Amino acid sequence: MLDTIRSAYERFGFVEIETPVFERSEVLLTKTGGETERQVYFVQSTGAMERESTTDDVPDLALRFDLTVPLARYVAEHQNELAFPFKGYQIQRVYRGERSQRGRFREFYQCDIDVVDRENLSLRHDAEVPAVINEVFRQIGVGPFTIRINSRLLMAGLVADVGVDAPQLAAAALRELDKLDKRPTHAVATTLEDLGLHPTAVERLIATVSTVVRGSTAAIAHLRSLDSAEPRVIRAVEDLCVVFETLADLGVPEDAYALDLGVVRGLDYYTGTVYETTLDDHPEIGSVCSGGRYDDLAGLYTDTRLPGVGISIGLTRLFSQLREADLLRSTSTSVTVYVTIMDEGGVASALRLATMLRSNGINTDMASEPGRLGNQLKHADRIGSRFALIAGEEERSRGVVAIRDLVTGDQIEVAAEAAAATLEARLRAGES
Repeated sequence: MLDTIRSAYERFGFVEIETPVFERSEVLLTKTGGETERQVYFVQSTGAMERESTTDDVPDLALRFDLTVPLARYVAEHQNELAFPFKGYQIQRVYRGERSQRGRFREFYQCDIDVVDRENLSLRHDAEVPAVINEVFRQIGVGPFTIRINSRLLMAGLVADVGVDAPQLAAAALRELDKLDKRPTHAVATTLEDLGLHPTAVERLIATVSTVVRGSTAAIAHLRSLDSAEPRVIRAVEDLCVVFETLADLGVPEDAYALDLGVVRGLDYYTGTVYETTLDDHPEIGSVCSGGRYDDLAGLYTDTRLPGVGISIGLTRLFSQLREADLLRSTSTSVTVYVTIMDEGGVASALRLATMLRSNGINTDMASEPGRLGNQLKHADRIGSRFALIAGEEERSRGVVAIRDLVTGDQIEVAAEAAAATLEARLRAGES
């Protein structure tokens, strides 16, 4: 899965960066805040602990909570060297003080892509991001999925349209609307009314955010039908129309994405297009990839305005849930061929065979000592090898080697020097 994701990212022109696992605590706490602040791991050396006069001070360093803060610092630090728009990806581990349980981990992989530019970022990149998501999940092969697209700006405008102008009240209303896929509609409506919204406004908002429209043409038509004079709605509609038009031009299949006005993410962080991706046949897994656009990526590090758009795949959680749901395709390990050793006289020839195969780019392992063939074949199958090479005394006397396909059970004999070419042909035939 890591190789598949990395390959898809690079096909779209993203370049890999690696960032330190440590970040300054003050920056992480500014970025996270609230409940998240209680999940940050602080880091302090034993020497620093001895020098501290009190134990109440927050250590200077902490383990990164996500990959956004490291990216922001990287772009700010190297902004005079980078070519903008900068397209970067990170596949690294992050750390959170979670209670370990199903789908929750203290250490896990995130796979992020981000496009960052100076001052202004083309909306084309807001469409390119779901195109990358489409490529990744089609390659992983987990069945039909939907990239749900909305706009944080649009939602803010729609809430203002029903008379909710106070920022705190608007944020609270959107947080409740975001729970419509998790709570009964009447429960969300009651909470909104308790916040002070008029029942008519609540009914209108819930009806609006319940809209899901598949495909670019239908999505654009629906957006154009929104009757609002609110400036944020007008601007967001124009922006989303550009995104959906570009998605069509990029050739992303219309069954892979939808306008979903119920998607509300990162109320204080995202400022424009937002995304959530779900598996159509397994909604219980929840979002498997999410992200959006932000106006100022690196405001904590530089006065230069650096808008960006990106997504993150929580790979460890995704992998564990796909495996639990039996949705992962069977794949082999890195071993392709296992060379057996039948007797002491075959050790040297087995070593030469393994060296020849490796020099031809074939991943090869071999037995450590001579032993029973059945046991060696069982071991080869257990480690995921596709083929086993067998060359006992009789085969060596004739200058041949037996190649056994551990999947089909078929076995053929070829000249020892032709083993590599034969295996390469078999592997190519299997790929096609």
